[in-house]
Amino acid sequence: MSLKDYFFALTECIKQEIRPEQLFTCYFSGEDSDFVRFNQGKIRQAGNVVQNLLQLNLIDGAKNIQSVTTLTGNLVTDIKRLQQQIKSEQKKLLHSPDDPYLLYATEVHSNVTIKRSLLPSTFDITQQVLEVIKGLDFVGILAAGAIYRGFANSFGQQNWLENHTFNLDFSIYLHSDKAVKSSYAGFKWDLALFQAEIERVKQKLSILKQTAKTINPGKYRTYLTPTAFSDILGLLSWGGFSEKTLRSKQSPLLRLSNNSAHLNPAINISENTAEGISPSFQAEGCAKPPKIDLITNGKLANCLISPRSAKEYNIQTNGANSGETPESINVGPGLLEQNDILKELNTGLYVNNLWYLNYSDRPAGRMTGMTRFATFWVENGQITSPINVMRFDDSLYNILGSNLVGLTKERELLIDSSTYEHRSTDSACLPGVLINDFNLTL
Repeated sequence: MSLKDYFFALTECIKQEIRPEQLFTCYFSGEDSDFVRFNQGKIRQAGNVVQNLLQLNLIDGAKNIQSVTTLTGNLVTDIKRLQQQIKSEQKKLLHSPDDPYLLYATEVHSNVTIKRSLLPSTFDITQQVLEVIKGLDFVGILAAGAIYRGFANSFGQQNWLENHTFNLDFSIYLHSDKAVKSSYAGFKWDLALFQAEIERVKQKLSILKQTAKTINPGKYRTYLTPTAFSDILGLLSWGGFSEKTLRSKQSPLLRLSNNSAHLNPAINISENTAEGISPSFQAEGCAKPPKIDLITNGKLANCLISPRSAKEYNIQTNGANSGETPESINVGPGLLEQNDILKELNTGLYVNNLWYLNYSDRPAGRMTGMTRFATFWVENGQITSPINVMRFDDSLYNILGSNLVGLTKERELLIDSSTYEHRSTDSACLPGVLINDFNLTL
């Protein structure tokens, strides 16, 4: 029995166990992942994680109780666990208050997406990595394998997603804290692409050997790689596109929503589920549109609306998760050629990564953080030296607004390397960003 059929067999058991007046929704999250940890160019730890979790929500009118069960993979054992879980939830349900914001899908939108693995064995990938990084102080984690998501409910809806991806998140160190951070991720392992990425990192490492330049606080023309840009968007996604935070006046895009500030017309941001790796359904069973335009031509177009926010504010949900954060964020391309970016930068900073970001003035969309790893000084279109770590503090309305010079035509697909609780299905498709007067404070 496939894992998909196994999950749906369990949901048939749930249907039989609940009372006639009750409903249920359940969300399945699983993975079969290999992990390999590298340090100083050698394997330090390797293992496999197989885990399958079932989140069950039992509903009676406006009352609901939610619980999570770890599945064993043995149908008889797991059915017994679910029977006990349902009995426990039914007792708790009697004493639960009504939930005023309870909302779940009642229209049936079933689909099955199974992407067969294009990956070689993790052993073969690891052997190739070891050969390419020979002699380098390589530190990182390889995660590879299958990711599963599923949904079912009392109305007969059935959804299933099966993806096979890999993500090699790594740094190569020169000495102490001097390193270049990079990653290689996707659906199909290509040795030539990995070798090319390592060569790019080695070129940056050769520049790090030079004496680091200390620059004074001030405003500098700056290029942010797609990776550095993803750090800014990651912070912006923390409430920035949420209907709830906008209504409660906690959004960092509050000024954008009331038209007191604008972004550059070149900025187009969407939640593009069709081109990402996250499922097209969420925990309450609501279908996600293939694409939701969030910012169009620099103006706020839509927010992400979870079922609970939809119920609270009497509006339509658009399939957002409970945190109303994007899972497949996509920024439209610009006009700058990637190969000409140093010439376009001319003199200023080339920033590969940002670090420790937070809001310094959330309502104003102002954020702060640190440069880290490979950040270089560029003069007359040539990288001349690394620079010492600096802190920036700047407004989103400057970075993507008045000070934006342009975006690159080329974009990168960045797959989230997070493995907290389980491997993430979040991704981002982003260009590089060239800006004037990026504000460094110390």
